[in-house]
Amino acid sequence: MKYRLSVYTVLLFCSLSLNAQTTNKPTEFELIAATIQDYMDGTANGDPEKLRKVFHPDFNLYMVSEDSLRIRSGEQYIAKTTPGEKSNRIGRIISIDFEKDAAIAKAEIIVPNWRIFTDYFLLMKYEGSWKIVQKSYTWRPYPKENK
Repeated sequence: MKYRLSVYTVLLFCSLSLNAQTTNKPTEFELIAATIQDYMDGTANGDPEKLRKVFHPDFNLYMVSEDSLRIRSGEQYIAKTTPGEKSNRIGRIISIDFEKDAAIAKAEIIVPNWRIFTDYFLLMKYEGSWKIVQKSYTWRPYPKENK
C-alpha cells in the first residue's frame, strides 16, 4: 500500500509539472489570434510598425471593385496608415482554422455609419512566428438607422 501511494504521488506531481509547463505557453490558436488582433489594433490606432510586424514583406490585399480585381501591396497599405491617427473601427475575429504552419482567419471590421468589412486572412508560420501573407476582403454598407 505504501509503495502504491508513493507511485500515485509521483505521478500526480509529474502531471502537475507538465500541466504547469504547458499552461504558460500560448497555443497556436492564441498566437494566430494575437497576430490578427495586432493587425486590427494597428489599423485602429494608426500604428504602421505593428502592421509591419504582422505582415510578410510580400503581403498583398485583394478586393473586387466594379467587377475588377484590385491588388494593393502591403507597403501601399501601410503608407496610408498615419502614425497615431486613431480610427473608429471595431474588429472581431469570427473564425480561425490552421494546420501545422498554415492558417486562415476571418474577421469583421465595423466602421460605424460607413461600412462593415469582412476580411479573410492567409497566414503562414515561419521563423517562429505567424505572419499575414495575404488578405482578401469585401464590404457592405453600414445599416442606416430607422427613425
